Amino acid sequence: MRPGECPSPWKNPQILLTLLLVFLCGSAAGALSMKYSVRAAAPKSGPSAAAVEKHLLVQRFTRELNLSADQAKEVAEVLDDFAKYYQMLQAQMDEVRANGKDRIAAILTPPQQERFKKMMSELQSRQIR
Repeated sequence: MRPGECPSPWKNPQILLTLLLVFLCGSAAGALSMKYSVRAAAPKSGPSAAAVEKHLLVQRFTRELNLSADQAKEVAEVLDDFAKYYQMLQAQMDEVRANGKDRIAAILTPPQQERFKKMMSELQSRQIR
């Protein structure tokens, strides 16, 4: 550093630490607010929520694409088919997961099986949150 020059503030560890702390606190606050606001705003699952969502989607397509009544009816049928297909795939995925858990449990000793069941329930409770 030359005489009369101020040291670069970016080289000061206290400033860097303060900026890092502010960034991390902001990130944590943003993540928490998104987690709880999205969960509160999310529609409840169930057939009525899906039916309302489908109806709104058909209305939007009808309005923005200028669909005829027949086209709107066909779009609604396609959405119904898609929902049924999605549910079928979800059921298959659940079956694959259960099969995998059963196969792993068969490899383990009884004490390991108990611990494995506990681990799986902990993972499942985290996914629900």
